[in-house]
Amino acid sequence: MVYPHQTPYITPHILHKHYAASAENDHYSALIGRELEYFSQAGFDMDRVTIKRNAPVAQLYEDAVRNEGAIISSNGALINFSGKKTGRSPKDKRIVYEETSRDDIWWGPVNIKMDEHTFEINRERAIDYLNTRENVYVFDGYAGWDPKYRIKVRVICARAYHALFMHNMLIRPTEEELANFGTPDFIIYNAGQFPANRFTKGMTSTSSVEINFKRMEMVILGTEYAGEMKKGVFSVMHYLQPVKFGQLSLHSSANVSLDNGDVTLFFGLSGTGKTTLSADPRRQLIGDDEHVWSDSGVFNIEGGCYAKCINLTAEKEPQIYSAIRFGAVLENVVYNPVNRVPDYDDVSITENTRCAYPIEFISNARIPCKVDTQPSNIIMLTCDAFGVLPPISKLTPEQASYHFLAGYTSKTPGTEVGVLEPIPTFSTCYSAPFIVLHPSRYASMLAERMARHNTNCWLINTGWTAGKFGTGKRCPLKYTRRIVDAVHSGELLKASYENFGVFNLSIPTNIEGVPRELLNPPLAWTDKEAFGRELRKLAGMFNKAFSIYESEVDEKVRLAGPQL
Repeated sequence: MVYPHQTPYITPHILHKHYAASAENDHYSALIGRELEYFSQAGFDMDRVTIKRNAPVAQLYEDAVRNEGAIISSNGALINFSGKKTGRSPKDKRIVYEETSRDDIWWGPVNIKMDEHTFEINRERAIDYLNTRENVYVFDGYAGWDPKYRIKVRVICARAYHALFMHNMLIRPTEEELANFGTPDFIIYNAGQFPANRFTKGMTSTSSVEINFKRMEMVILGTEYAGEMKKGVFSVMHYLQPVKFGQLSLHSSANVSLDNGDVTLFFGLSGTGKTTLSADPRRQLIGDDEHVWSDSGVFNIEGGCYAKCINLTAEKEPQIYSAIRFGAVLENVVYNPVNRVPDYDDVSITENTRCAYPIEFISNARIPCKVDTQPSNIIMLTCDAFGVLPPISKLTPEQASYHFLAGYTSKTPGTEVGVLEPIPTFSTCYSAPFIVLHPSRYASMLAERMARHNTNCWLINTGWTAGKFGTGKRCPLKYTRRIVDAVHSGELLKASYENFGVFNLSIPTNIEGVPRELLNPPLAWTDKEAFGRELRKLAGMFNKAFSIYESEVDEKVRLAGPQL
């Protein structure tokens, strides 16, 4: 008989608190096993904390909802919040200055020095904080889909949200791989809920994101933004792949043809179309953000995707939209409190709303995310808000090195708070915030690989045409897609070309389906004098930005830039 104050049926987990808890303890005891000594030696109080290693997705959902205020959205994804910091903190990033790596690091505003003693203090502070938590989450996974070059990564954190995020972003081990995981190559201690001590030597705020290449460890304090862990792993791979393995790590997307297996790499900064253009129904997605061009082919570093959600619709980004389901993490996304439907247009928390999901959630992803084929094409994407660069140019090897080092695009109004007019941005190697070695080192490796494999390189402008921002218009996506199709079909290798002055670029005279005036920018401008002014203005910006690399590159590369 069921009394009025009783619920007819309650799951055993809720009715009997210890029903599932005892099973969980047995499960984690078996998973920790031989790793117990590691955690004890690292300073964890094993009598106090419960370590949950590679917890199932459903349990991470339960813990996040119960302990962190997370919400299960109507589409099944977990909505969670990163607190005060809703983006990366580049000014708080530090690299430990020590003898094993100091001669390789490109020291400066991107890689700020930290002494070893300060790192030890912050590491101890992070572990002390984690010891105060009831649950400590551990995720063991891999970075790099090629077993020859992958590394074993261990993430230790106090939030189920962070554990699920890295479960999605790293490559998930099989049960057998997890049982034989052994000693990790790189460890992240994420105590982001706890602040750094501002009075500790070298600290400039309560946030600190620091990497020690000698210890192969990363410590996070004072920021709960999950993207710090993702980019920390990329920074480590950006160091290890060239230095230890002799392979080229790249901030790029990559896809492969279903017809003939040709591979294309897409370089590009935020807003250039890297994710959109690499999503092609006739090609498989290898990955959307981080890759290694190895001696044997191309492989993805990650096991998932970290997509922007602002203004997301099923019509504009069908693959990303459909990937947001159970197992995915929606970060800082506003939702309707009545029906839990995400509102991707609401930027009241941040414009940097994100979703992290396993790459298997993309229907045309190539699994495993690697190919034993060398790239046929490299596409460097730029969004030129000055409206002067052609929509497509074929680059010489020297021009490819020049534009790779320059890494040009434009921040346009709306991309960041306070941006009221186009701002030129030069992000070297298309990865300045994450670069570890001197840019010329990556550029020389890229040039060598392109020459060895006869790889073609193209500069594609997805920005403005017929005028600059405010007077012209954005190059229609249908034309950019047609241009990319022409690259993949090989028709541009047979096309006739003309010279685009000042920048000395080779531009095709005709592409079927693309207006002639679009291919050659001055033809689309009604005010030719205004075009000339903007052209010279942008050329001067290129020359100024490239001046810091001139002493490190060959004269042919220096001369490959714009000439005034």
